[in-house]
Amino acid sequence: MTATATRVLVLNSGSSSVKYQLLDMNPDSRGGPAAGTRLAVGLVERIGEETSRLAHTPLATGGDKRETEGPIADHGAALKAVAAELSADGLGLDSPQLAAIGHRVVHGGLKFTAPTVIDDAVLAEIERLVPVAPLHNPANITGIRTAQALRPDLPQVAVFDTAFHTTMPEYAARYAIDVATADAHRIRRYGFHGTSHAYVSRKTAELLGKDPSEVNVIVLHLGNGASASAVAGGRCVDTSMGLTPLEGLVMGTRSGDIDPAVTFHLKRVAGMSEDDVDVLLNKKSGLVGLCGDNDMREIRRRIDEGDERAELAFDIYIHRLKKYIGAYTAVLGRVDAVAFTAGVGENAAPVRAAALAGLEEMGLAVDADLNAVRSGEPRLISPECARVAAAVVPTDEELEIAQQTYALVSA
Repeated sequence: MTATATRVLVLNSGSSSVKYQLLDMNPDSRGGPAAGTRLAVGLVERIGEETSRLAHTPLATGGDKRETEGPIADHGAALKAVAAELSADGLGLDSPQLAAIGHRVVHGGLKFTAPTVIDDAVLAEIERLVPVAPLHNPANITGIRTAQALRPDLPQVAVFDTAFHTTMPEYAARYAIDVATADAHRIRRYGFHGTSHAYVSRKTAELLGKDPSEVNVIVLHLGNGASASAVAGGRCVDTSMGLTPLEGLVMGTRSGDIDPAVTFHLKRVAGMSEDDVDVLLNKKSGLVGLCGDNDMREIRRRIDEGDERAELAFDIYIHRLKKYIGAYTAVLGRVDAVAFTAGVGENAAPVRAAALAGLEEMGLAVDADLNAVRSGEPRLISPECARVAAAVVPTDEELEIAQQTYALVSA
């Protein structure tokens, strides 16, 4: 890597989409993580369809968002289209200023505990993990291979969603099933949203004016997918998602925690196949299964109009949140802050208020005026007298991936 190569392209490849950001990782003179200046952001969606769409915003030039629609056959064509958009802004992938490409990879198992430069052996291990991440790792692999073909000379770095959670002790990561069976099939709790939990727990410590090693934080990543984590001194000690992203909190379309015998019951009584149950629990459950909507804004609107199904869905969602806050308070022993993040966590003030209501004896409270403030900055929403800080900390997974990628290739 040349001394002038400070840019990182972050790719998040889904089954039919590619999200991307190009950042310039301005070195921090204080020795901390590079701040990261966004030069361009974009999204390619509906890959493989006639109605594919590419939305690109050139932040470096202050230009307007450009959108194009038309067939994009595959991820290779998608990344070539992205490269063309970047080149049009003088930010092409052939630039000597590009230091690396950082890839979000959902599942890294136990082997990958940190960002890793991708070679054939690493790619083979990511492929080996496809059975435990069948919806995510194949798309991540496609993105990696396509990027390698476009820039074979450039370091490609995998940043794993599971890595932050590999610090969980065995008693938190193990399921209480036969050990031999669990080991043979890699059945354990891995956790996900790790880049978000890492970023938000660190930013929460900064908000409190402390070093991450001094702070215990419960992070609530509440989006369409939702997860909680207990972070002690900067290290994850427990998290709500498990072998897959299905376990834990009530989500937009996922059930979260459920008696596993429900699956056997549905197969016996309802005649449902394994695939049927999979679709039910992952795509037709959660908020959408309870009330037909997975948009919290719409659910709150319906509640205001007296809709009982929407109100029950909201109450179930909040009840599960409270259970995890209580459980992770017990796990940590001492909690310095509860941090809300992601789409719902950052924007839905009623969710934050309801989640902490009645927890005053645990040192938690919400200031209604502070909670009502809308801002893109990290902020406290608890009264000054609260023993435990309540915070809203906007997540930035792309920046976290870029920081980890740049730190690895510039070391």
